[in-house]
Amino acid sequence: MEKTFRHLKYNTKKVFPAFRHKSYRLFWTGQSVSLSGTWMQTTAQAWLVYELTGSPFLLGLIGALEFTPVMLFSLFAGVYLDRHSKKKIILLTQSTAMVLAGILTVLVLTGTVAFWHIAVIAVLMGFVRTLDMPTRQSFMIELVGKHHLTSAIALNSVTFNLARIVGPAIGGMLISQFGIGFCFLFNALSYMAVLISVYYINPRVIENTETVRKAVLLEIKEGLKYIRGKIILSRPLIVLAVVSLFAINFNILVPVLAKSVLGTDAQGFGYLLSALGLGSIIGALTVASASHKIDRKLMIRFGPYVISIAMIIIGLSVNFGMVVAFLILLGIANLMFFTSINTTLQLNSDSKYRGRVMSVYSMVFGGVTPFGNLFAGAVSDRWGGRAGFIICAVIVIVLVALIRFYMRDEKKGAV
Repeated sequence: MEKTFRHLKYNTKKVFPAFRHKSYRLFWTGQSVSLSGTWMQTTAQAWLVYELTGSPFLLGLIGALEFTPVMLFSLFAGVYLDRHSKKKIILLTQSTAMVLAGILTVLVLTGTVAFWHIAVIAVLMGFVRTLDMPTRQSFMIELVGKHHLTSAIALNSVTFNLARIVGPAIGGMLISQFGIGFCFLFNALSYMAVLISVYYINPRVIENTETVRKAVLLEIKEGLKYIRGKIILSRPLIVLAVVSLFAINFNILVPVLAKSVLGTDAQGFGYLLSALGLGSIIGALTVASASHKIDRKLMIRFGPYVISIAMIIIGLSVNFGMVVAFLILLGIANLMFFTSINTTLQLNSDSKYRGRVMSVYSMVFGGVTPFGNLFAGAVSDRWGGRAGFIICAVIVIVLVALIRFYMRDEKKGAV
């Protein structure tokens, strides 16, 4: 038995080389527990807001409030990351998130929660996310080094999307059996796992040639100039902006489709979100185990079209099983597209700029979400849950096609 376990452990590290690093194994384990709680809270919060208000637009507003700080302050966060210990920043952000989840738990369990409570906490969580997202992204290279970075990014996506499967499914069952408050309680407690694991991590020291600190705005300008000067960084970010704005508003589109079109309950809603997670984890495992065979340029070029087609089919579907099937496909396409962009940015960024590059990634990935949430919520409110999926997908296809046409001219020297 022991021999079999050692053999399995060896093969796991061989297929997923990031697991060879103890620091990464600690981080991965803590994140697996904590992110499950986060997805339980995401599921519960969306359902709670929709029950309190019955408005897709207000549901979209909560998402907008949570990501507005990311849009406004990510560039400042990037400078802060390049100056300070990422381990300490993660301990700070996760502790703050735990306190906010605890406050929401008390409000829900005491029956005093109101829409404005959720709105205020969403804004505060937005500030936490502004600092936490790029920190965790750029922390990967300090755990595994540059050689195993692709594996670490893919496995980090496995963690995120494994939680997306487990969290909503359990969250939906908890809502049905015990009430929404227990989802928030579990999330508050789950932060202890990541805090303990990060505390025991000894990150690598990454050489940074930037020794003289400058004015914050000047460092932001230098970071943006650095990105603009490297086509391999700027081009993926342009495409990412379009997809993030219109194609990943699932926290708005899925609950509206579940309740108003498919007529399902909270548990069915949880299964729909879990289908997205299942697809994403399939994509993540594919990338993690065959990263050397995957053409990232191909994923970035055609990923948006695959995502859009899946969304259109979901919008046209009336059968729960068909929606689940294409949500799985959507999850696969999403994961491979975003992982390809993330890996491309990190592998092609100098260490002294990596915090700023990933802060721009976070701003583009999450910072445009307020606009996307409001747009998806408004469309769904005006024309229904089906229209939300279809209209957003068509816009992505049109805009990405225009960007590709522009890039073709750029290659010929038009710019």
